[in-house]
Parts: sequence; C-alpha cells; structure tokens
Amino acid sequence: MSAVAMDVQGAPVEGYLAIPESGSGPGVLVIQEWWGLVPHIKSVVERLADAGFVAMAVDHYRGVETTEPDEAQKLMMGLKVDAAATDIAAGADYLLSRDEVFGASVGSIGFCMGGGLSLLAPTVGAVSSAVAFYPAMPWPDYHPDWGNYAGKAALIHKAESDEDHAGPRISEYAEAIRAAGGEASIFDYPDSVHAFFNDDRPEVFQPENAAAAWQRSIDFLAARLR
Repeated sequence: MSAVAMDVQGAPVEGYLAIPESGSGPGVLVIQEWWGLVPHIKSVVERLADAGFVAMAVDHYRGVETTEPDEAQKLMMGLKVDAAATDIAAGADYLLSRDEVFGASVGSIGFCMGGGLSLLAPTVGAVSSAVAFYPAMPWPDYHPDWGNYAGKAALIHKAESDEDHAGPRISEYAEAIRAAGGEASIFDYPDSVHAFFNDDRPEVFQPENAAAAWQRSIDFLAARLR
C-alpha cells in the first residue's frame, strides 16, 4: 500500500494504491464517500488487493477529510461533476499505465457520492464495469451520457432506506444503460440502511448485507475484468 501521484491536466493529484501479493491483476478504481479519502476507503483499496486486484483511490478532495456530516455535504455539493470525471478518467489511465495491471479496461467501485460517480465512470474513461453502493447523484450537473455504456456493465447495491428519494432515479438510469446496450443489475437488501457497508460507522454497519454485497461485487469485477 502506498501513496502515489498521477497527472490530472498537468497537475499532480495523489491517490492510494494497493497491489496484490501476486504482483499483478486487473485494475479497479475506488471512489470515496462524501467524507474524503478516509481510512475506510483506504481499507477498501486494501481489501480489493487482497482479492487479487490492483486497486487505487483518487483523492477527489485534494487532501481534505471530515467526520462532520454538514461539512461532508458541503464538500460533496462543491465537487464539480466534470472535475470528478476528469479525475476518474485520469485514474483509469494511470492504472492501465502500470505494469502490474493487465487488461484493456478497469473497473470502478464507489459508495454513496462515490456510487453516483462510479455509475458515471464508464461514460467518461477506460472503465468497463462499475459497482455502485447506494449511489447518491445530488448534483445539478450530473447528466451522464448513458449511450457510452454499450458493451459495459453496472452492478448497483440499493439501500432500502434510500428507496423513496434515490430509487426512481436508480431504476431510470439502469433502464438507460440497458437501452444503450449495456448491462445493469440492481440488488435490494431488505431492511438495509444507507452506508450499510461502512464498518467504521457502527451505527449503520450491517455485517450480513455488507458481506453479501462485497462478494457480489468481487464476483462481478472478477468475471468482467480478465
């Protein structure tokens, strides 16, 4: 595990990288929640490496982290979708430039804010397979070109507590992906709450749902990134 720097439109941007013990594997981008590139996201990078992937998270907030929900919301709403898309495309290119990464494309996996950006990822860069945990898409400028999903795929883990506000948009986006010739699968988790995967937050962490969603994600990425 190590900090790395990549070029994003001529400026250095930090990321957190982990390489499997085998020394090589398919690449996966990990996209942060609204808290920033916090220890939980770094642990996801490491878990993916343990599962055989070369994984990396890009620091979309450029070093800023928080544990306060109000501040996290401000940071999320201050993030420009175009800028995040540029980071994602650069991160995918960086992974593919590394000798440890094999394949012609990479995957993405994101949580909450990062889930929304993970769904965006196949429309903006060399990402062919996206995993989105309880995606949030709150930005006025969030308008992915779903037509770019032809031949690509998304796996969405939906939280029951999000159904009223995010559920209709998730269904709409999944249909748009399918209409474009892509694949979209949605999994529902009974009695699940938003952020059920985050084991750094005991007030929301749901071990059984987290384990089921993680295994589905690993199986999906392993099957598609060869």
